[in-house]
Amino acid sequence: MSTIAPSRAATTAASVTVGTWPLTIDEVVAVARHGASVVLDPAALEGVAASRAIVEDLAADPEPHYGISTGFGALATTFIAEDRRAQLQASLVRSHAAGSGAEVEREVVRALMLLRLSTLMTGRTGVRRETAETYAAILNAGITPVVREYGSLGCSGDLAPLAHCALVAIGEGEVRTADGELTDAADALAAAGITPLRLGEKEGLALINGTDGMLGMLALAIDDLRMLLTTADVAAAMSVEGLMGTDAVFAEDLHALRPQRGQAASAANLRRLLADSPIVASHKGPECTRVQDAYSLRCAPQVHGAARDTLAHAASVADAELASAIDNPVLTLDGRVESNGNFHGAPVAYVLDFLAIAVADVASMSERRTDRFLDRARNQGLPPFLAHEVGVDSGLMIAQYTAAGIVSELKRLAVPASVDSIPSSAMQEDHVSMGWAAARKLRRAIDGLTRVLAIEVMTAARGLALRAPTEPGPATGAVVSLVAGVGAVPGPDRFLTPEIEAITGLVGSGAVVARAAEAAGPLG
Repeated sequence: MSTIAPSRAATTAASVTVGTWPLTIDEVVAVARHGASVVLDPAALEGVAASRAIVEDLAADPEPHYGISTGFGALATTFIAEDRRAQLQASLVRSHAAGSGAEVEREVVRALMLLRLSTLMTGRTGVRRETAETYAAILNAGITPVVREYGSLGCSGDLAPLAHCALVAIGEGEVRTADGELTDAADALAAAGITPLRLGEKEGLALINGTDGMLGMLALAIDDLRMLLTTADVAAAMSVEGLMGTDAVFAEDLHALRPQRGQAASAANLRRLLADSPIVASHKGPECTRVQDAYSLRCAPQVHGAARDTLAHAASVADAELASAIDNPVLTLDGRVESNGNFHGAPVAYVLDFLAIAVADVASMSERRTDRFLDRARNQGLPPFLAHEVGVDSGLMIAQYTAAGIVSELKRLAVPASVDSIPSSAMQEDHVSMGWAAARKLRRAIDGLTRVLAIEVMTAARGLALRAPTEPGPATGAVVSLVAGVGAVPGPDRFLTPEIEAITGLVGSGAVVARAAEAAGPLG
């Protein structure tokens, strides 16, 4: 499955100031996804210059200092003479720009560069101010380094992806221009009036030693999932209604008996979405003999809520990482240059894997609700497969196959990457996080969740339409009208892919949530 590029309208400012530390998740998304420009805080730039003076003093010291006058990794004990250090830094960047595979998405590369720039602006890396200014200029020019999918073990940070960006800053490698054209970095920088860097002591190391790629993808995933988990509530409400379920199980006092925050928020959404529903009201009387709904209907707040709580934990980890200055060696506040292990991506890798588990489970429950609509033994009087002419038409039979196939893949993607360490660098780097891999599979999982929810929305909308003349509630009815606008209405069999893709776009853009919220009020 290909990755859906979200098209939600930006709600953040047109520019983001870097150096008034830390960045927020919304600011990362604004620059990475919505093209906001970056502005460097003047006071922070002064701090960058002050820390650079410390590095230059150490560079003149006849005693070796790691990353300044030595080699790297397993070559950390090799002293490098002063006249070879510029070559050392450039060689580091060139050799580490060893990625392979497909190009990484533009928004990921922009997030990666922004987060490395944020660390540079802390004054803890020892780079020159012009190095930070060059990264800002590249971002603002819309130049995107070509970064390849494979190459990072998530420790020492996202080395290869960051090295591809650093390579562009010295005028080498490939880029995409603002209009997507593939060209040489030197030509793109020249066209934008950006002078390539000549790296000084420690600068090559400072540009490649961070968790910025995996963190950038985590920030983007959080932005996606905040919307998609609310979409899951909308889809569940449509299914509960269309399958003649009860809203009584979403009562506030019932959920107060188990005070999980995410569960309470999801249940509140379901109450709002099902309010004033003629379909729900039609079977609330004593003549209704149904005692309990199936788990996929009744337990939606519990599952969606657990995913919300997982997301909140992931956001807290992201916030801490956004407040971090990750480099090795790092300049301490009192002027020491110290080796450390803060580049290890375990904190980020764990929550990326955790989110993949939640994504798979929310999608699994969604697919079960879709399947109930198609089974005449369980769909409360609707035609088999919601077909127009039973026996001639197959209805939405194979749309459920598509959702099931995606859910099966999401279960495989939920297998954690962070437990699969593999040694590197002659056993100097003998335990790594695989955080980049965890982030890459989470992006694919989010795309799958988007599609599974779209198929549920399409199915539930058809089911609700088939309940006519009894009408759905205001909020769910608004979504039925939205998807009808792209042709997803009951009728004879037709080519379904365009409808699935169109509704996937409505889900990914946030339009489904927005339309429901117009009628139901704000959704948490």
